[in-house]
This record gives sequence, C-alpha cells and structure tokens, in this order.
Amino acid sequence: MTDRPILRSTDLKRRDFLRAVCGGAAAFALHGAVGRCALATGGRRAARRNIVFILSDDHRYDFMGFMERAPAFLETPAMDRMAALGAHVVNAFVSTSLCSPSRASILTGQYMHHHHIEDNQRPEPEGTVFFPRYMQKAGYQTAFVGKWHMGHEQDDPRPGFDHWVSFKGQGVYFDPELNVNGERKQFQGYTTDILTDHALDWLRKGRDTSRPFFLYLSHKAVHYPFQPAKRHEGRYAKSEVKRPETMANTEQNYLTQSHWVRERRYSIHGVDHMETGPYDNDPVPSFDDLYRGYSETLHGLDENIGRVLDSLDESGLSRSTLVVYMGDNGFALGEHGFYDKRDAFEESIRVPMLAYAPGMIEPGTRITQMVQNIDIAPTLLDAAGIETPPSAKMDGRSFLPFLSGGSTPWRDHILYEYHWEWNFPATPTVFAIRTERYKYVFYHGIWDRDGFYDLQTDPRERYNLIDVPSCQDQIRTLQDKLFDELEASGGLNIRVQRPLGERLDQRKNGR
Repeated sequence: MTDRPILRSTDLKRRDFLRAVCGGAAAFALHGAVGRCALATGGRRAARRNIVFILSDDHRYDFMGFMERAPAFLETPAMDRMAALGAHVVNAFVSTSLCSPSRASILTGQYMHHHHIEDNQRPEPEGTVFFPRYMQKAGYQTAFVGKWHMGHEQDDPRPGFDHWVSFKGQGVYFDPELNVNGERKQFQGYTTDILTDHALDWLRKGRDTSRPFFLYLSHKAVHYPFQPAKRHEGRYAKSEVKRPETMANTEQNYLTQSHWVRERRYSIHGVDHMETGPYDNDPVPSFDDLYRGYSETLHGLDENIGRVLDSLDESGLSRSTLVVYMGDNGFALGEHGFYDKRDAFEESIRVPMLAYAPGMIEPGTRITQMVQNIDIAPTLLDAAGIETPPSAKMDGRSFLPFLSGGSTPWRDHILYEYHWEWNFPATPTVFAIRTERYKYVFYHGIWDRDGFYDLQTDPRERYNLIDVPSCQDQIRTLQDKLFDELEASGGLNIRVQRPLGERLDQRKNGR
C-alpha cells in the first residue's frame, strides 16, 4: 500500500507553502492516520528504518529560504519542505571545517584527532571502519553515490557499500566520469542531476525490496568554483547582493581581531585576492558574481533534493524512511573578508541539517541542542536499530530521541579543531570551544592574539573580547575546559606530515 500524497513545496510559493504546512493541526493532518498513531505513542521509531543521508559540500547554515538571514531571492523549496514537514536542527556544527576530515567524522563518529584524516590529500588510514559496515552486518543493503574525497584522486569502491558510484577528487560539474562498481564510465549532463539519477535508479530498480536500505547521496555541489546547471545560469543575475558588515576593510572591523584574520583577506581565500587587475591572470570572479553563482548552484542542489523526496513520497517509502540532509562544512561569503571555511567563525563551522520522516518526526520540529557531524553515525545506527559496537570508539552520540519527540542527556558545548595545511597556509592551526553563548578560540604556531566572542551580544563575531579584563575569568574557564578535554582524548598530539599536492600560497599585498 502506498502513502497518501504529501503536499509538495513546488505546489505553492515558498512563503505560502510554509504558512500552509506550519499551521499546527493542519500540518499535523497532512501526515495521515499512520503519522498520528506513531506520534501519539511517543514518536518512537519502527525498528530497521530505511535511511537516506544526503550530504552537500560547503553549504552554509543560513542559506535556506526559510531562514531569516537567507538572501531574499534564494529559492530552496525542498529544504523549506523538509523543515516544515520534518525537523530543523538549528544548531548543527562540524568538528573540522574541511572536506575530508569532516566526511571522515560523519562516517566514523570520531573527531579528526581520532580518525587521523587531517587534510584533503591523503586516504583514510588502513583499518579505518566506517559505520555502513555495521549496517551491512545487520542485514542492510548499502549504496554510496557521489563525492568521496578521501585520498583525493582515489574513486575505488570502499568497504561497507554494496553499490558504489563515485568520481576522483573534487570532480566536475558537467559531463563527469564515474566509477560505477569498479568500472569507469563517462556521463553527459549536470553532475548534480546525474548523481541523483543514479541514486533514484538504485532505489527504484537496483535494490532488494525485502531488505532495509541505507543510501548515502554525496553531492559535489556547492563546492567552488560554483557552476549552476545551464537551466539556472543567470537566474539571480539581477538580484541584489547585500555584503556582510564585517567584509569591509575598516579599522572597526579589524581593531580587535587576530592579525592573521586581516592578512587572510589577501590570500587565495580572501576577498581582496579576487580584486583583480589586467596582469593578475586570476580566475576568481567578482564577489557579486561569486555570490550569485553560489546561490544558483545551491538552487539546483535543492531541486534534486526535492526529486528524492518526491520519489520517496510517491513510492510510499516515506513512511518507513528517515531522510537526513546536511552540509559537510560551512562557507564564508565575505564575512571578515573571507570566502571558504577552515576557521572557527560561525559561517565556517555551522552547517544546515534537516530531517524528514513522516510518522516519526512531528512537522515543524526545531531541535536547538548543539549537534555535530560526529553525531551522525550513532544517530543513523540508532535509527536502524543497531547498537554501536564499543570497538567503534565513537565520540558522537545519537540525537534520534530529539527527532522522535523525546529527550536525552546532551552536551553543553562543542569542540572544534583544524590543523594548518601546507597546501593552504593562510589559516593557522585552530582549537575552539563553543557554548550556547561564548566561544574561545586558540591559535597555535603563530605570534598573535586568540579569540573570545560573546555570541549573544555579538552574533557576527565582530568584536574580539580576548583582552577585556572583565572577561578573563570566563576565558580561563573555557581555555582549561578546552585543553583538559583535548589532552584527555589525545587531541594535542599534532602530527607533521610531508608536503603533498598543490600549494596555493600566493598572497597579494595589503592596500
């Protein structure tokens, strides 16, 4: 028996759609009798739930149409739909804002200093076990489709997946070569569309329908250089780009910041690096073009998320499936003079996270606890009814009780770590601790000031309070907690690795 059709975001304009589905009893009724019964019994999940995990690349947390800070022109109806009919994890973070380490933390449930995948150049260490292998052992059929990016140019099938579709390194936006179960094939078209095609083909025709499944759909989008589908190119060409207040190269913006922050403006990840002249031979576009291209590429990603949701709804699989969407890193678009990630500012470490599971998740659920990428593995294993083996040594924990309307003891702070890269030397080694209100940031290996921010009074992190006398007790408390926890778990053992790959260390002179 198939489910009743669920209202699609494409049927209404975004804001009308949100009003339609967020209206309490009306939204609740959309989920039908099955959903009402499940929620009435406490919202507990059915055992061995199917799972679809969708990962994007460099999608910042506030670029979703329903978010107050999103550009007024940005259209993300599928993400709006997931938030309205499912759950929005409001405070989602990564433990390292860099592609390979973050993806490894998702797959292992561990901090970078435990899984030891510290840059984008090297593959996972021998013996690394990713959580889909536990799913296989429990009878799940598993599929991976998309960007792997551990080992850079390695696209070979990895243990833990029955079905494999991937590409080398960062891949391309058009006409990709894909490794399909060990055989490389060329495909024509837009990569975001093609990856979704492969995922849907496997869901519809490639799996054993008598067994539960786990599908990991890992997109290249919206990684730089931003290239939208041809059908979306120029969609926002006339839209106004509002620059963040911390982007201006003014004394006020940099008076209290660490010195390296201003210097990074002129590096390959800084906005002043893109202010090109006739002799620069620099491929970086203007800031406004960069911003619009990011938004157009993101719109195409959202369109394909909608295709997955539609397929699940139309096939009836929604009732037995948990869909989780998140970004692997945040991304600055002008804040502090940056574009890219790596640092510990909010735009870098915060990511979008949404969950959709009719009958399990009450419409309009907002989860405000601080959740990290290390929590994905234990949460998805929990949703599958699989106990996490002690040998996995996961640092994260399951937030499934929050999704299903319950509660569980939770952390009151998060830790962040990033190790300086030879390939991109503008950002120092960073250790940070963030509570609901405060953030302390320690920079290692440079002669500079550390960071301390009051996120309640200064959410844009414009004013570094590290030298304010009245803040010193709070700073010492957070510093001690940060180093106590890192020391106890081996996080202070920083490895030095030999140079590998391309070095992009050019920097323009300050003006």
